Amino acid sequence: MSERTMKKQRGLTLMGLLAACVAIAMVAVLGIKVFPDVQEYLAALKSAKAVVADPASKGASVADIRHSFDKRISIDNVKAVHGADLDITKEGNDIVIAFAYTTKIPLYGPVSLTIDFEGSTAQ
Repeated sequence: MSERTMKKQRGLTLMGLLAACVAIAMVAVLGIKVFPDVQEYLAALKSAKAVVADPASKGASVADIRHSFDKRISIDNVKAVHGADLDITKEGNDIVIAFAYTTKIPLYGPVSLTIDFEGSTAQ
């Protein structure tokens, strides 16, 4: 009878539970460390799209567009990209702003994560 009962039992061993907790904790710490950089990238992309959508930037010079971008990112506290880093082109009647930068995120001791961010307002 005990052999029959053992076959029906299912569950998680203590070692399996500890391994799952460690894996979940590692993923959570990685997410916590990466989230601010991803949020900064999204804020920079949102600012670039807002500059392009602004009707005042349709006839503006490149310097004016860079200055407008700098003002918008200062509100969102973006430090990774600046107006001087922008690649501003014109496709037809539309202004296209593109930027790219690399971020190095320290994880544990000598281990770090490098992320290449690229953003563009092109459709």
